[in-house]
Amino acid sequence: MRTGVSAVEPGRELFTAAGKAVDAGAGWLDRAGEEWSRRRFKSSGEEVTDADEEVERRVTRVLRERFPGIPVVGEETAGQAGGEPLPSRCWLLDPIDGTMNFIRGAPLYAVSLALVEDGRPSLGVLHAPALDRRWTVGPDGGPDGGPAGIPAAEPPRGAREVSRAVVGVTGAGSTASRSGRYLARLLDDAYRVRLHGCMSLDLAAVAEGWLDGCVCLTPKPWDVAAGVALLRRRGVAVLGEDGGDFTFDSPLLAAGPAPLAEELVALWGAVAAASGT
Repeated sequence: MRTGVSAVEPGRELFTAAGKAVDAGAGWLDRAGEEWSRRRFKSSGEEVTDADEEVERRVTRVLRERFPGIPVVGEETAGQAGGEPLPSRCWLLDPIDGTMNFIRGAPLYAVSLALVEDGRPSLGVLHAPALDRRWTVGPDGGPDGGPAGIPAAEPPRGAREVSRAVVGVTGAGSTASRSGRYLARLLDDAYRVRLHGCMSLDLAAVAEGWLDGCVCLTPKPWDVAAGVALLRRRGVAVLGEDGGDFTFDSPLLAAGPAPLAEELVALWGAVAAASGT
């Protein structure tokens, strides 16, 4: 176990630790019995399982052993911080993004981990156990965390306007809410809308070109940090409700080719203007 860390750890060392930490959580999840997926409810009304908490413990243990000076902010323990701002440098962890899918045996869930510095994710690991897929973002200057000499993936060449786009949406509320009205508008305006129930995998889907773009409504930082790092590394626009680069305090994340992302943001504003909110 390391007893201290330097002021700035080598990026490759941090990236390696992130991969080993996700291995510890995802490897255990692959072996976990059905009893770990029984649901209960948080005070917020969201579903949670013992598996969410166990994966968080296992990932956190590895990170703290390797880098005890970097705090881990995980979804299942974040409530203990009382809504305090994120540390300027921390790990952001969603142990199981897409818990509702996991509980029901659907494969669209993922372990999402990113290192965030001054509000921007700098490296990350996104692992979908049931799909046997992993996306990684290595240190600056490295191609998606891959070995030296392997070129970075090309940016996806998707539709550049909403009317021709397949758009993923996660986080929509009731039909009376702004997010619900936004979804209704997208259902009218977009070529197709897909509701997968996992923000991190919608972001990965944009990176792969499975979706032309996606919208995450009221995203939590741990939901999207690794996916944001992945998309930015691949040259994909990731915008907030003001049309600038997405930040964790934005209630809207729109991702895709820049013209498409900008139109998705403009539509959010139009919905608000139409309802006077």
